[in-house]
Amino acid sequence: MEVSTNKPYHHRQAAFSNLPEIDIGNQGLRKRILQKGTSWQTPFPGDEVEVHYSVSLKDGAYIDSSHDKKMPFRFKLGQHEVIKGWDEGIGTMKKGERAVFTIPPELAYGHAGSPPIIPPDATLVFDIEMVSWNTIRDITGDGGVLKKIVEEGEGWATPREDDEVLVKYEVRLENGAVASKSSEGVEFCLTNGYLCPAMSKAARTMRKGEKAELSVKFSYGCRLLQKGDTRNGDDIPPNANFVIHLELVSWKSVVDIMGDKKILKKIIKVGEGYDRPSEGSVAKVRYIGKREDGAVFERKGHEAEAFEYLCSEEQINEGLDRAIMTMRKGEHAIVTVGTDFLYGYKEFGSISANSVIVYEVELVDFTKEKPFWKMDTIEKIEACERKKNEGNILFKAGKLQRASRKYAIKYIEFDHTFNDVEKCQSNALRLSCNLNNAACKLKLEQYPEASRLCSEVLELDPSNVKALFRRSQAYLRTSQLENAEADIKRALSIDPDSREVKLGYKELKEKRKQYVRYEAEICSTMLSKMG
Repeated sequence: MEVSTNKPYHHRQAAFSNLPEIDIGNQGLRKRILQKGTSWQTPFPGDEVEVHYSVSLKDGAYIDSSHDKKMPFRFKLGQHEVIKGWDEGIGTMKKGERAVFTIPPELAYGHAGSPPIIPPDATLVFDIEMVSWNTIRDITGDGGVLKKIVEEGEGWATPREDDEVLVKYEVRLENGAVASKSSEGVEFCLTNGYLCPAMSKAARTMRKGEKAELSVKFSYGCRLLQKGDTRNGDDIPPNANFVIHLELVSWKSVVDIMGDKKILKKIIKVGEGYDRPSEGSVAKVRYIGKREDGAVFERKGHEAEAFEYLCSEEQINEGLDRAIMTMRKGEHAIVTVGTDFLYGYKEFGSISANSVIVYEVELVDFTKEKPFWKMDTIEKIEACERKKNEGNILFKAGKLQRASRKYAIKYIEFDHTFNDVEKCQSNALRLSCNLNNAACKLKLEQYPEASRLCSEVLELDPSNVKALFRRSQAYLRTSQLENAEADIKRALSIDPDSREVKLGYKELKEKRKQYVRYEAEICSTMLSKMG
């Protein structure tokens, strides 16, 4: 439906009077949609809005139109730059929408009016078309950095805190003078920032290819006074505010492998698929290890033949190994490994104790162990037996964390398909693996986990002396003395000649004596204070 926008209201009234009218709020603001919008979104308070309008008094007297000026009217929504009826009404509009708003005097110019054009207590009728709006976001929450999107980016993803971004920018002073500029683009890590805090904060909210205009207060741009590439610092006045035109060209994802910044992986080339190597996988890789000064200290694999190794078997640096197990086939990455994972190199004196090392690595391919849910019953039992033996070797070598992982009983955990003989074999393995794992957990001081594993053994074999003894040790270390005593006495009743159990009982009795002495001292102290 076409209605001329440059005709007075009374000439158009008949053309749209049959369209439905809705109430907005409870102060008499009414809206009649002439043309529906082209999207579902509406502007937010603070957004910079562009509209075309015509306005008349309710009796039809024509007042003004943006069409006469041949340019839309621009204002910030919800910032009291226009009458209240506009802020409330235009906030309901979609892009491309056209509507007639009847605005009562309470939401317009009130009792005073706006002489000589608008009389007192005037009801106004606006024919408004929503042309567009630019979202303005208060990034810092205190007005320190206001961001206006000039050009939308691609997709939905934005950089994460540790990512490395590539941006182009231009910084201007309030008088329009260029303070700093980079047309070629600069790359920096968001955690470190670049030039000023505003750039890092804004880049985290942007999508690839997005262009934005930042209004930056001095407190968020002050580093510009010390750092820049094309400006003369003497020309920048004190406490200057800035406008930054920023484009997010791209970014490289940086993954904090352990969540503590000790292993960081920067993805240079994204891999294919979704699968990743796991413990025991055969991985084919090419990598170069470098010191902080860039000197190469290690090189594995080459173009003709990749280096092949078993994941989680201490065949390469542990930090690099953990990073590779987060990679996908064909992925290229830069892996930075901290001091916690340099013990293998300190012995040779090739790398200083306080340094980090950097690997350039490519995961060429990998082969995973057959998933246990695809194994038949014989394969499951054989796999569990093999893992248990590997765990025993690691336990004897003092590699307790890795041994504990080997003792996992996932292969035989769901044994509803096993026959009687296989059930007997799986139960024996279950007992052995859980007992060995409990021994690992005790040495690792993970006492609640050790207690849980022993309890699982006792569900299958209530008279298992090792399970009773190890659970009593876990109870003893967490000062659950009554539970510890119950388990150790039961173990002694089953095997009174066990030297290990006897020593455990002796330790428990000593612990009880210490506890009694401690209680007596506390009681004596309390009585002396009362006296």
